[in-house]
Amino acid sequence: MLTIFYDGNCPLCSMEMKELRRYDQHNNIQLEDIHQSDFEQKFPDIDKIKATNILHGKLNGTPLFGLDVTCHAWRLVGKKPWIAALRFPIIKPVADWAYLLFAKHRIRISKLLMGNKSCENGQCSIKTADNTQEKK
Repeated sequence: MLTIFYDGNCPLCSMEMKELRRYDQHNNIQLEDIHQSDFEQKFPDIDKIKATNILHGKLNGTPLFGLDVTCHAWRLVGKKPWIAALRFPIIKPVADWAYLLFAKHRIRISKLLMGNKSCENGQCSIKTADNTQEKK
């Protein structure tokens, strides 16, 4: 089981999580918005500030960060196999640097690409396996 701790206030992040949810036919991924009201109580071992700066995940209890989370997620749903190339030794340092740059500016990038810089009014809500919406 992969648990992903994502920024539900980021439209691009929420869009990717929606896509992962859609392809996760075997419920191998648990999505947790770091902005949910009881996040600190549910996940006291996850530093919310650090999780805001870099994607956090846990694969069977083992911590993962950044592109390692993304690569495992897409592998689990059997989509986007090309993402695995981002973990090749010669590419990994550059990909990780680019990811950190993206993560730092993801809200501005969301505004540029999507016209909105944050999620409001439930527009980025993610449907759960039981077809209800997780509120952001």
